[in-house]
Amino acid sequence: MRFRNLLAATAMLASGLSFAAGGGEGLENANINVHDKAALQRGAALFVNYCQGCHSMQYLRYNRLVEDLGLSEEQVQEFLMQGNEEIADPMTSAMNPEEAEQWFGIAPPDLSLTARSRGVDWIYTYLKSYYMTEDGWNNTVLANSSMPHVLWELQGIQRPITESHTDSEGIEHVEIVGLELDEKGKLSKEEYSAHIRDLTAFMRYASEPSILKREKLGIWVLLFLVAFTFLAWLLYQEFWKDVKK
Repeated sequence: MRFRNLLAATAMLASGLSFAAGGGEGLENANINVHDKAALQRGAALFVNYCQGCHSMQYLRYNRLVEDLGLSEEQVQEFLMQGNEEIADPMTSAMNPEEAEQWFGIAPPDLSLTARSRGVDWIYTYLKSYYMTEDGWNNTVLANSSMPHVLWELQGIQRPITESHTDSEGIEHVEIVGLELDEKGKLSKEEYSAHIRDLTAFMRYASEPSILKREKLGIWVLLFLVAFTFLAWLLYQEFWKDVKK
């Protein structure tokens, strides 16, 4: 009975982790690895260079990158910090929220917990799904997003592939069925996907820095429970072998 309960608990844990990792209809699998420190370092550089101008990560401090990502304080200060920031400061944007609201219509949100609220698959797909229209940038994952495509120089410019159909009431609808590259960027499609995967991995780490230690510890906890359950089963057999005769 205990062994069956352990299996059920393990299955529930796996199901919960799958749900927390994000996903959904029409989303691509991010397939990130938060334990790849090189990927997290590249993702941190992408975030600082392309995202932090508008978005903050107020719950993550620079010195945590030294502890978790295998970087020295000198490397963090030289490549990831801007202005007069201190190593113990949070990763905040220099943009004034009130001015940002005037420019964009809404203040850019803090991205500390986005990977937990939206999921990594959502972030990965969203950053690959921008396309250009006559009115400017739009996105197939989040239509009419206030955020422009800040990575367009890397990805290039995509145009929508549309199909039209008429419903039963005679109303014509235009549906986006795909995106095609109209103007090449600095990176190939595969290279851009790899960059976005690194950025997504960093955002997942930033949303829960303890994940690096928690997941490794969790494996040992499960192994201990399996071993303990086996020993308990042996003890059960020993106690009841004479009673069952």
